[in-house]
Amino acid sequence: MARLLQAPPRFHPSEWDIAARMQCASTESLKSRSERVIAESQRLLDEIEKTTQKTQSDVNKKLEQRQEEIKFWKQELSHKLAEVVHETELLLTFKTRLQKSLESCKEPLVIAQKCLLNRQRRVGIDLVHDEVEQELVKEAEILQGVIALLGRTLEQTEEQIRLNRSAKYNLEMDLKDKFTALMIDDYCTSLTNNTPDTRYNNNAARIEGNFVSPEDWADFSNINVEKADKQRNNSLALRVLIDGILSQTANDMRKQCEMVNAAFRNRVKEVKDAKHKLETLLGMVMDETASQEKNIAALKQAIADKEGPVKVAQTRLEARNHRPNVEFCYDAVQCRLISEVEEITRNIQRQDALAEAETELKALSRQQLSLEEEIRVKENTLYIDEVLCMQMRESVHINNF
Repeated sequence: MARLLQAPPRFHPSEWDIAARMQCASTESLKSRSERVIAESQRLLDEIEKTTQKTQSDVNKKLEQRQEEIKFWKQELSHKLAEVVHETELLLTFKTRLQKSLESCKEPLVIAQKCLLNRQRRVGIDLVHDEVEQELVKEAEILQGVIALLGRTLEQTEEQIRLNRSAKYNLEMDLKDKFTALMIDDYCTSLTNNTPDTRYNNNAARIEGNFVSPEDWADFSNINVEKADKQRNNSLALRVLIDGILSQTANDMRKQCEMVNAAFRNRVKEVKDAKHKLETLLGMVMDETASQEKNIAALKQAIADKEGPVKVAQTRLEARNHRPNVEFCYDAVQCRLISEVEEITRNIQRQDALAEAETELKALSRQQLSLEEEIRVKENTLYIDEVLCMQMRESVHINNF
């Protein structure tokens, strides 16, 4: 038990003195190192603070520059979008003009075709391929050509409107993205070190998705602007083309319509003149027929009038043939009676003039029928041209759209 309770070791005063000096030296060394660490830490903190402030200031400047770039392109895109929208609206009005012009061509074409169909009902010599028919055929061909041209131009206009709207869509999408990006950068610019809603995000610096280079970013908007410019210029050129087409086609149709109407007027005048001449000739034939009928009646009456004299002469000869004996003499009376009978008989038997007169009367009758038929033909032609066709064509109006 006594062995277990041994006294602690005792040190020499020199050892105590050495231990004290060592403790003092160790403490001084530790203090010196700590002061150096504090000084280095302060220097590092100052350096980090300056670097952080400088970096943050640089980031803020970059954000401001980026905002200005976005605002520039946003302004450019907005300007081009307004131009494309305005141009599309103008082109839509030109599309409406084309549609109205195309619709207005249908009635004149139907009328021209009806006129051609009606004129097929002319008969006889009047069924002729005259100037009116030539001009009507030309009018129908012009109208069909105009309808085809306007149809193609309308399709081209609709395609250009589609391209304009496509360019408008691209500009709107780009503007929408620019607006969103500007809002985000505005938010980023508004953030400070004292903003309460800032937070740690360990994955924020990790690049995800397909980042584009600043050059590609600018090229994207520049391409959209160039495409919008191209479609706008194409639309402008198309509007000039449409204006020219509408003006030229209207002039061509109006000119041809007047040519057809003038041909109709001339033809109607010609037919009326021909009808008037035919009616004059018919009057002459009817007068001549009446004269010939009187002539035939006179000839027949003249023949009938010779019956009395021949009967008297023949009765006298018969009576004188009964003279007795020597009185049965071939005297001058007998000779003249015989010659009278022969003369009258010959005259009665000569009916050449009557036959010729009757032949001429038949010819006049045939000519009268022919003239009357020809007059009916002319009346039919006048009804078709003047009543059916010309009155129908009064509803044709070629307007500029």
